Amino acid sequence: MQSSFIKAGIFPLLSTVAFPLIANTYAKETTDKPNIILILSDDHSYPHLGCYGDANVLKYNITPNLDAFAKQGVRFERAYTTAPQSAPSRTSIFTGCSPVSIDVTRFAEPARKDVPFFTDVLRKSGYWVGLDGRNHHLDGTEDDKNPMINEVLAKEGMRSLDLRFDHVAKYNTKGAHLAEVPQRVNSILDEVPKGKPFFLYFGFNQPHRKFEDGYEEINPDQLVLPPDFPDLPEVRKDYARYLSDVRDMDGGFGAIMKVLEDRKLTKNTIVIFMGDNGESLLRGKGTLHSRGIHVPLIIRFPGVTKPNSSIKTLVSGEDLAPTILDLVGLSFEKAITGRSFSNTLKGIEDQNKREYVFAERGWHSGPLTRTDGFDLSRSVTSDRYHFIYNALPKQEFAQVDMVKTEAWEEVVKAHSEKRLSELIESFYFYKERSLFELYDLENDPFESNNLSGQKEYKEIEKALRDEIEKKMLVDHDFLPLPSHIIDNNKNKK
Repeated sequence: MQSSFIKAGIFPLLSTVAFPLIANTYAKETTDKPNIILILSDDHSYPHLGCYGDANVLKYNITPNLDAFAKQGVRFERAYTTAPQSAPSRTSIFTGCSPVSIDVTRFAEPARKDVPFFTDVLRKSGYWVGLDGRNHHLDGTEDDKNPMINEVLAKEGMRSLDLRFDHVAKYNTKGAHLAEVPQRVNSILDEVPKGKPFFLYFGFNQPHRKFEDGYEEINPDQLVLPPDFPDLPEVRKDYARYLSDVRDMDGGFGAIMKVLEDRKLTKNTIVIFMGDNGESLLRGKGTLHSRGIHVPLIIRFPGVTKPNSSIKTLVSGEDLAPTILDLVGLSFEKAITGRSFSNTLKGIEDQNKREYVFAERGWHSGPLTRTDGFDLSRSVTSDRYHFIYNALPKQEFAQVDMVKTEAWEEVVKAHSEKRLSELIESFYFYKERSLFELYDLENDPFESNNLSGQKEYKEIEKALRDEIEKKMLVDHDFLPLPSHIIDNNKNKK
């Protein structure tokens, strides 16, 4: 099956493809305040853009539009989401708060009505604000089987997007719908009153599962697999389909950028592209390993950001909200856990930059006894090290969104036939995982060697564990502190 853009004969590429304009173009550069567009891909891990140097993406020219965009803006090398799941991660992006601190650790649990979004601040200050594209879960998931849930959410004011935004709609960008993206974005921008600055969120479904069936021109046998993937035919095909979905998303991104060019909005619009959380591939989405939370982030603000530059500063998803507001001279009235990185974005020395980023995992969707359904874990990442606290070490591992795929079935079959290496077995079929995991990202980027408990890393591990505990205390986290678990285990002995 060919991608939607290929079938439609459309190959969007920045500054090369023109789309039909809709005559009523109200959204133009008529205000002093910049417009803002936030575009999220769904389940998209670093480094799967050509601008990050990924060998597979470069070999098959998977992301020409985003690579061209990166040359016009700033790419962040160390951007992390606050959760490896879309719902808490996106809520964190809009509120500037960690999921634990606002009680949204359960998948699709919307924020309370008194928790402000950065878009509330923008709207109050004269911005038109819109929300469209991928089902964003910010209102909680509609439950057709239990209408009581929907009634309670509405009664308690937690289902409030229609009150928070001037435009709210959901749109699936998979399949043939992808080719309709430019027309849809044009129609959204036609709603913006003349002379008003606007904010628009647009979410892609790609590369969320289910992947499209085809993977044109991508040879699974020639892909470079991460060393923590079992090298199996269906795993390779699954990876090829994922890359094909990334390619489709890139085409849609290029289409949106062309709409901005045609409307002469480029010079006065901040464009932010980010992955909402990690890919639903092995040791990705749903896990607190780097592949679950380390995502692409590129920002273009003409006249402010330095073109074709990269930043290695640690950035968290909860930092987007205060940064966006800071760039337009606004701020939250209430205290938040996110930090603005606007100075870093401008190339100014930032005295408040992060030393650590944090992430959490709660309930997703699935059995209570497996990690694809339920897991309780926390992590902290520094410039070099990554520390994970597994509060439920006996949970059976199952990859989120992958358990019913041919790829996962082949992995399970290889395990039952004892064809997997001891290392691969330890990743996916452990009897009990470590309570703590510590990885040296500089020497072990794929997190294959757990350093926790090793004498020479005792001080590093203690320092990172302390940082997790500080974060847990500030956020009023409901999990037991790691030090209390350690003390209780000592008492048992």
